[in-house]
Amino acid sequence: MPSVRRLLPSDLPAWEGLFTGYCRFYRADVPDEVRRSTFERLCAGDDLVGLVAVDEGDRPIGLMHLVFHPSTWSSRIYCYIEDLYVEPAHRGGDVAKSLFDAGYALADERQADRTYWLTQEFNAPARSLYDTVGHRTSFIVYAR
Repeated sequence: MPSVRRLLPSDLPAWEGLFTGYCRFYRADVPDEVRRSTFERLCAGDDLVGLVAVDEGDRPIGLMHLVFHPSTWSSRIYCYIEDLYVEPAHRGGDVAKSLFDAGYALADERQADRTYWLTQEFNAPARSLYDTVGHRTSFIVYAR
């Protein structure tokens, strides 16, 4: 299993490459000032936490961004997995599964009542993994 650790300030160049790939996949444009602020918050690890899967040389090859937030349905926090991305060359192995294991462990450590995430209907390769690490709910997402 690949190693997973918290995102460090020194990971900025690798993180930028991974996050750019993630945004490209979802056809999203995140302004530079938002990227910088997001990276700083992910490294601080308060409400946003950044995790990275690393290769043998400690080079980030995958990322997971967690958002911890209160809920009106529980007295405990929830953990939302907002972003998950693995370099194409490292897909199909245990990298994403390792990120889920680490994300779940952190959510448990913080006593989150629920850990959840969204994906797009067309993302079949990721959904085949998601079916093994979680369960699909009946909720439909709307956005403004």
